[in-house]
Amino acid sequence: MTTVDEHTARILAAVAPTRPRRVDLAHAHGCVLAADVRATVAVPSFDNSAMDGYAVRAADVADTSAQTPVVLPVEADIPAGPGIPVPLRPGAAARIMTGAPLPAGADAVVQLEWTDAGREAVAVHQAPRRGLHIRRVGEDVKPGSLVLSAGTILGSAQIGLLAAVNVARPPVCPRPRVAVLSTGSELVEVGSPPRPGQIVDSNSHAIAAAVRECGGLVRRLVGVSDDADAFTKSFYDVLAEVDAVVTTGGVSVGAYDVVKEVLTGAGSMRFDHVAMQPGRPQGFGLIEGVPVFTLPGNPVSALVSFDLFVRPALARLRGLPATGLPTLEVTVGTALRSSPGRRAYIRVRLDGPGPDGRYGPGGPVAHPVAAQGSHQLTSLAAAQALLVVPEEVTEVPVGSRLTALLLGADSGSILSGMGWTDADVTDDR
Repeated sequence: MTTVDEHTARILAAVAPTRPRRVDLAHAHGCVLAADVRATVAVPSFDNSAMDGYAVRAADVADTSAQTPVVLPVEADIPAGPGIPVPLRPGAAARIMTGAPLPAGADAVVQLEWTDAGREAVAVHQAPRRGLHIRRVGEDVKPGSLVLSAGTILGSAQIGLLAAVNVARPPVCPRPRVAVLSTGSELVEVGSPPRPGQIVDSNSHAIAAAVRECGGLVRRLVGVSDDADAFTKSFYDVLAEVDAVVTTGGVSVGAYDVVKEVLTGAGSMRFDHVAMQPGRPQGFGLIEGVPVFTLPGNPVSALVSFDLFVRPALARLRGLPATGLPTLEVTVGTALRSSPGRRAYIRVRLDGPGPDGRYGPGGPVAHPVAAQGSHQLTSLAAAQALLVVPEEVTEVPVGSRLTALLLGADSGSILSGMGWTDADVTDDR
């Protein structure tokens, strides 16, 4: 059998980042920046007020106090907006709004709360230091400075920064478009009542959600039967429109394993038995230059396979390091057995920290969830990590130290603590 590491290496050797291109800023969210961005403008582009208040010369109100306020005539109103305000003469004030341009001659802004808010004359009760509440030109970004580095994931703050420096079309590695196909004549779409012999298609929804978690854009195909002609049409109709394809089911040695039947010999496709549990039957290759991942049909096997093989490949397609799930060294809290020659991924819960908020010297303690069958999604949904048992290990005694792959935050316990019931939930339709 092929090892997990060999199968991973073969995938990553074949996958390259999507071709960089410039996209409208509105479509750049979630993409990875393909090149450094340097500012061509200053931010702010002009000196402006950081508060609602009065623009003054600090020397004019240096001796003011609450008991003996200095009163200045208000000679202008300066709202935020285009235009250049009239210079401020000595001994006068200008009422100014947040973001409005500072008039020449002013060197401080007295916030409204330090005054009597007068319109024609203003009494200043507290002396500002020179430069108070003034945003200077280039204070945040200077022209020519590095704004964002290549490899940055563009979240909301980064999108805002690009807009602030007037970058309308940043160079990005686009989010990969991924087609998800679950095969099986027995499958029905969620929400439909299954007839005898039918099951609800959970795989395509789970894999589609996993793709979105990895930053991909999903095209989920439904109703793909175990008919070779139907699968061939569905597969090749979508192939030219996506950057990757993920299928589940139809890759083992059964009589109706249509994925293996149709794709054997296509491109560089290869089907292997990988020395792992769950998820032994695997396939991967490039067809017309598109990476195709064929995962087993059991729900847990499909998701574990996705995390091991597809997740790092999608990261590389996005232009990121090809990393998978985060890892953590844990202490085994329950004795375990494992099949020889196969790397096992055991669904586990992790003991939390003690009352002091700290873990013991061995870190988190891992305990397997009750059910470990490859068809039992309840166990994966309840797990916090996958405990990795190496191929050569068959007995895992209590106290052993092993690596675990973290599956994400335990959001269920957080929500249950809010005390919500079904009656509190509204229908978004």
